[in-house]
Amino acid sequence: MAPQVSRPVSGLVSDSNPFRKRFSDIPSAVDVVLDDQEAVEIDLDGLPDDPTELCTLLENENVAREYWMIIVLAYAKHHKLDLAIEVLTKAVGANSQSAQKDKLAMLTCLCWLYLWKSREAPRMIPDGTLVSEARTKDYYLRQSTSVLNECSRINPSFPPLFLARGVLYLLRASFQQPSSQSRTPSSQDQSERVLVVRQAIKCFEDALRVSNNKNMLALMGKSRAQYSLGMYAEALASYQQVLSKMPDLSDPDPRIGIGCCLWQLGYKDDAKVAWERALKVNPDSTTANALLGVYHLNVCAHMSLESPEFATLYKKAMTEYIQRAFKSNKEFPLACVNFSGYFFLRNMVPTAESLARKAIEFTNINAIASDGWYLLARKEHINGQYVRALEYYKKADEARGGVEKGYLPAKFGLAQCQALTGDVDGAKFRLEKIIQQSKTMEAMTLLGTLHAEEIFRAQSSGVKEDMSNERKKAIALLEAVRQACKDPEKKMLPDKTVLLNLARLYEDEAPEKSYQCLLEVEQILLGKLFEATKIHADVEDEASRKELLRDDLPPALLNNVGCFHYRSERYEQARTVFQTALNACVKSSQCDEAFDTDAHVTTISYNLGRAYEIDNMPEEAKKVYRGILEQHQDYTDASTRLAYIALRQHPTDEGPKATTALFQQDPANLELRALYGWYLSRSKKRSTNLAEDPEQRHYKHTLQHYDKHDRYSLTGMGNLYLANAREMRRDTEVDREKRSKTYERAVEFFDKALQLDPRNAYAAQGLTIALAEDKKDYNGAIQMFVKIRDTLREASVLINIAHTYAELKQYAKAIENYEAALAKDRGGDPHILACLGRVWLMKGREEKNVAAVKRSLEYSQQALGIAKDQIHFEFNVAFVQIQLAQLLYTLPVAQRTLAEVEAAAQGLDEAIESLSKIAQSDNPPYPKNDIEQRANMGRNTMRKQLERAIQAQRDYEQKNAERLRQALEFREAEKQRLEEERRKAEEEALIVKKRIAEAREKIHEKDLILAEKRALDTKPKEDEYTTEIDSDGQEHKVKRRKGGRRKKKNTERSADEGDDSGKERKRRRGKRATQASSPETDDEEGGPKKKRKLVRKGSGKKGRQFKSDELVVESDSDAEAATASGNAETSEDEEGHVSAMEVDKEASGEEGTAGQEKRASEDKPEANEATDDEKESEKASSPPAAGAPEPKVQSMETEGVHHDKDGDGDVTMEDDAPPAVEELSGEDGGE
Repeated sequence: MAPQVSRPVSGLVSDSNPFRKRFSDIPSAVDVVLDDQEAVEIDLDGLPDDPTELCTLLENENVAREYWMIIVLAYAKHHKLDLAIEVLTKAVGANSQSAQKDKLAMLTCLCWLYLWKSREAPRMIPDGTLVSEARTKDYYLRQSTSVLNECSRINPSFPPLFLARGVLYLLRASFQQPSSQSRTPSSQDQSERVLVVRQAIKCFEDALRVSNNKNMLALMGKSRAQYSLGMYAEALASYQQVLSKMPDLSDPDPRIGIGCCLWQLGYKDDAKVAWERALKVNPDSTTANALLGVYHLNVCAHMSLESPEFATLYKKAMTEYIQRAFKSNKEFPLACVNFSGYFFLRNMVPTAESLARKAIEFTNINAIASDGWYLLARKEHINGQYVRALEYYKKADEARGGVEKGYLPAKFGLAQCQALTGDVDGAKFRLEKIIQQSKTMEAMTLLGTLHAEEIFRAQSSGVKEDMSNERKKAIALLEAVRQACKDPEKKMLPDKTVLLNLARLYEDEAPEKSYQCLLEVEQILLGKLFEATKIHADVEDEASRKELLRDDLPPALLNNVGCFHYRSERYEQARTVFQTALNACVKSSQCDEAFDTDAHVTTISYNLGRAYEIDNMPEEAKKVYRGILEQHQDYTDASTRLAYIALRQHPTDEGPKATTALFQQDPANLELRALYGWYLSRSKKRSTNLAEDPEQRHYKHTLQHYDKHDRYSLTGMGNLYLANAREMRRDTEVDREKRSKTYERAVEFFDKALQLDPRNAYAAQGLTIALAEDKKDYNGAIQMFVKIRDTLREASVLINIAHTYAELKQYAKAIENYEAALAKDRGGDPHILACLGRVWLMKGREEKNVAAVKRSLEYSQQALGIAKDQIHFEFNVAFVQIQLAQLLYTLPVAQRTLAEVEAAAQGLDEAIESLSKIAQSDNPPYPKNDIEQRANMGRNTMRKQLERAIQAQRDYEQKNAERLRQALEFREAEKQRLEEERRKAEEEALIVKKRIAEAREKIHEKDLILAEKRALDTKPKEDEYTTEIDSDGQEHKVKRRKGGRRKKKNTERSADEGDDSGKERKRRRGKRATQASSPETDDEEGGPKKKRKLVRKGSGKKGRQFKSDELVVESDSDAEAATASGNAETSEDEEGHVSAMEVDKEASGEEGTAGQEKRASEDKPEANEATDDEKESEKASSPPAAGAPEPKVQSMETEGVHHDKDGDGDVTMEDDAPPAVEELSGEDGGE
């Protein structure tokens, strides 16, 4: 029973709501008929937010599917998609026993609802949301995919599924990123995104196919997919097809697609064409001239004032159009207001003001009045009268509607005046409103600059306020302007101020982007410098010329570029740029007396020294530092670097003396105290008592007496507590509690350092280590370490990441990070080698992999070789040797070798000796008793076990030695047999290939002979024809007329024979049978008539080029004509039918009937003059020779064959020629 609907009282809902318009067929109420035949009215416009009771009612009453669907669509109509999905899901469950068709309809609707939700859902998981609870685009797409799969299991050919699957593919394609370098959409583009879009096109085409091209939504989807592939012309045609078939379609609207395609195709000048057409009809049209002038001014508005095209276009607009309009009517407001702007540019302010006021007075259009007020405001703005300028700007804005609408230039002028008067917040608010209305580059530049200046002021004042939002806004705005300058269509020149502000904003978070901005500024300045001075114009290479011009750039810019090279570890380039900056300082001091040469030279020289130092050139760095100290003895940074270099070069004598002396000179200097603390951490002896640690006392003294907020000391204290907690015992609960408190103490120091400097990567790393070791949160630690790695490019971060992966038993990733850390340490760090040995040992023990344990032993031995005096490295080697022996003992005999077991026994003896030595040392890494017990176990138990293992392995290998030998011999023999077979196959293939080549060569030689013969036969015939040009200018071949007087009337043909009239041709065509039966006929004058033989069009090679080769062969002798024609036809026919088959037959030593016939015809051309039709007939009637393959028969087309019916050499075309062979005259009889 169909649902009963209640009509809405006030008619249909308003079309202003797109959702209501889309669901306009959904009523405002519906009457649900219950089992007891009672009807319950449900208000579809007031559905509850909790549909539980409603769904319970529908389930209990077991209502029809239609009621469920109406309620679901009503929820969707009011954009309550979650509730619609909930109701529809319950409907599917309630109607699970219904017909498959009903269930399929509900599932399809559910799929569309999921697709709708995916368009509105976020792409990324919101911050603070659990992954399991996130409802992203991908989540809803997965849900729709699941529903589609279920529908496909029910009925894969259900028509709505094609359309839904196509939309799903389009949404999936939106997640893909496309190549580096755009590509023109073609079959060669095999990127994932393109493949997905092509799948969508296929689905839409299937939907069109099953609907007989009536599904316009499918055609819309196909158009959208074509647009995504860059096929704008094809998409435009598809959209127009939709519009022509459904002109009333508005949701979705194909006109939107048409507009997008036209925009992409570049059709932006329709207005200009219309105005030019109007001007062509009426050359004196004031309005047309003025509007064309406005068009050109609008083009200029999208250009930079420095663009060379700006002046040309502006002059054209004013002189060719605006001036003509003004002359025709001097009170025309549009011309007045545009001329006013022109006079403002010419600095003729009184005239401009007069024209602006005239425009305001005479116009009845608010837009022109707004322009007049705007020009007056500009005049006051230039004169510094900001209050009056604000007033005029407001009037100009209000004349166009103000607030929401208004005049954007006037709004921008208001923002400028507000910024100049100190109302920065008001200026920013107004600029944001402007950008919401239009992405004006000027407004975006000013707003981005205001945000950037606010950030720079906060940095210089030391304010700890969070400016991350301001930074993001400034970067987004200025980056948009930067990209617009790169757009050639907008014709805007880059603004170096925008680039410099971006460089400062990117400096901390994205140094590479900052570097790119500085490079763009450099290119701008180099271009201007060359255009202004033409220096080094004789250098043709642009790169070389720019390199020569770099000495004239600002030194500060070059210094910043060098710093970014340094941060990116491009040290050689950094040194080059710093040296260029020093040269630029000299030139700048010569050109500008106010230039502070000493400050720039000192800073750049220090940076040059740091580049030398980091690039392992300490001697050059020391020269630079000493040069700085000669000029400035109190330059502490240079002294600090010299002391550090001394510590690295002489860590035991000169380095400590220099560091201590420098520290004693100025103990209050925090930089020197940090250097001294670093020296103590490297040179001190390890102690379990933290109170006695000299490094701890140093940091504590710094925090108590010099600066309690010293970040280096706070971080150092955290590292000390962290190391102490790591070495503490954890046997009892009290020990574990004490250890946890020590970790908490370390976290306090790190947290304090991060509060003072949120970008302190060292403190963040220490905090992460403490949490990972104390709380065992290794997954969270991995995420933190990865973020720190992007900021702190040091081996320590990679080591910590590897430690964490090792704890997670992800040994491959741990090994990868350890090796990356080892690559960063140029001298080879024994601690990293020891860590590699540890993780390889863990991997080998878990996988019972002997090779991994051997790799562990190699790394442990390398670490011991670098630090031979470190006893714990010696213990590591002994420990790995014992583990290797234990692993080999437990492996089955088939998985080990005698050599491995014997080597393990030898390593065990070395380990026992090492452990005994370590136990007798002063500071063993573990308790002495534990080490001795391990040595005794190896000496007693494991040695005996290995001896038994050696004997068992020896017996096993002796027992299986003969079997292994036989297997190896069989394997080698099989290998030789296969190699011999392969060699023979190659020789046979080579022989066959050689035979084929020889056969082809013979055929080629025969073809050459036949071609020469054919050329000699056709040359006399070609000489009888000449080329004439008719009245239309086209060339035609006609028979050459024979000149001179006729000597014998009875022996020569009439000169007019080729020009017979139509009647004569018909008469001769009627006598065709008689002429065919008679071997010789005389013409009217008794002379012998030339015989003609038709060469059939399909009997020779296809694609002939010349008409003479396919029409008529003439000869004074019928025998010669027949012989020549027969030879040509036979050779051509057999070449087309037999040659391809004969190559293979000659190569294999076999010949078929076709090959024998070919050779017979070539050897005796006079004896066999049968035509192609006779040969084909004989081949068709006679059976092939025994053992010979069936010859290939080529079909002969009969339609459109040329026939010479009247015997005059002319050929006519017949559309319906009979399949029978024409009878032609000849000495040997017709076919």
